[in-house]
Amino acid sequence: MNRTPLLHGAVKTESYRLRADARLTEEPGGCLVLEQSRYRLRLPGLEAGRRALLLRMAENWLGDLQIAQLVTGLDSDSRLLQAQLLVRRLVLHSWLERRISLGTRALLDVVPRRIGAHSMPPRHRHGAGAAYRLSRFAVLRAEQSRMVVYSPLSTVGISCPEPRLTAVLARACGESVGLGEVAGELGLDESTAELLLNELLSARLLLTPQEAEAETRTAPLALWSAEELWLHDRTRPERHAAPIGATDRFRDLPEPEPGITETVSGSARPSIALPEPGTAGLRDRPSDSLSAVMSRRRSVRRHDDTRPLTVAQLGEFLHRVQRFEPRGRDGGANGVRPYPGAGGLGELEVYALVSRCAGLRSGLYHYDSAHHRLTTVAAPGTETERMLSFARATATMPGPPQVLFVITARVGPLMRKYEGIPYALALKDAGILTAWMYLVATDMDLAPCALGAGDAASFAALTGLDPLAEPAIAEFTLGSRPTEAEEQS
Repeated sequence: MNRTPLLHGAVKTESYRLRADARLTEEPGGCLVLEQSRYRLRLPGLEAGRRALLLRMAENWLGDLQIAQLVTGLDSDSRLLQAQLLVRRLVLHSWLERRISLGTRALLDVVPRRIGAHSMPPRHRHGAGAAYRLSRFAVLRAEQSRMVVYSPLSTVGISCPEPRLTAVLARACGESVGLGEVAGELGLDESTAELLLNELLSARLLLTPQEAEAETRTAPLALWSAEELWLHDRTRPERHAAPIGATDRFRDLPEPEPGITETVSGSARPSIALPEPGTAGLRDRPSDSLSAVMSRRRSVRRHDDTRPLTVAQLGEFLHRVQRFEPRGRDGGANGVRPYPGAGGLGELEVYALVSRCAGLRSGLYHYDSAHHRLTTVAAPGTETERMLSFARATATMPGPPQVLFVITARVGPLMRKYEGIPYALALKDAGILTAWMYLVATDMDLAPCALGAGDAASFAALTGLDPLAEPAIAEFTLGSRPTEAEEQS
């Protein structure tokens, strides 16, 4: 049943405007310039008609008839072809958005994600009698006062100025939709409905049953979760032109309230000075060569609780993997860690949940890397037991780890400096730190094991940290190494 009356005699039109994330500027010599984040296109030598055309499309939608009227009104008819070619070139290079309308009723906007030659997706067309399902990778979000539906597998998205278009997409989640359903839901003739279907197919939002089946049952697509594919897409600029890298977009945003990392050193929380590296007993054996350590490195999931990790060993380990060495005259904020990190920001923090350690009480501690000490965060209790139990199950350990490290990221500094990639950078830095932890633990003849997940909810409850300001992003267990026979039993 038609939800919207058919517009008898209405004409299908296409219109164009500058993409929402771009701007048109003018150089001192009069040359017009299109700019968008990472891209810049100079358009010198334009006559009055094409200049007016660009200026108008920077503000409003223009259809072919309006383009013709504007250009011929300012220039001769002979200039119209040049203007039309300019518009086609800008569309093909994704500088313009494209709108499909029926009469005065806007139905669908094609929103480019990428810029440059070959940035438009391959065209897909509706086949007679075919029906389609919504891609499991499709996401709808609010963007600059409109709804846009994207797939990370396409270089264009679709905006829905006609709200009932979103109803078609919602319907395609649970059942197949074809030409009749699109025409009926939107109250369109079949030729217009087919035009919309072609755009939805080209944007990879609607798929044939075979394509939808491949997304869930055929490698490599079936192996990707929607969240992981979107993260990959955003951090690798193959299909989009969104800002990426060190844009410093939040440089003027006020700093948030300090979290535990900034306040713990000056608080009334008890702190424990760790033995200084280099003291007698900490290094009573020479280190192996790097290649020898690498050849011996492996995950060890058993700890020798009859001879637990000592506080001296814990202190040496933390100093070697996470120490902070001030650089510069201020001796404070600027410094380096033993491993490389994005922008030298040193956003990673290490918390130690101690279950069994000779010379140290059980509990959750923060490692103050600037002063080489542990600051008490929480005493043992239900939440710490939960975290240890989660770690034990994740690593398939026979007992709770002697020490569980939680690696967090103060994402604010990364997000202020970088755009599109800050969370991915934090994960990469955590991977580097984890690898460094393995090497140091192996050199110290300890038992290391990285975990694939952790109890972030219990950790946030214990620390009071805002998970959006300093999320837990990695976990690592450490303990005394059992004998080779015990390790393999």
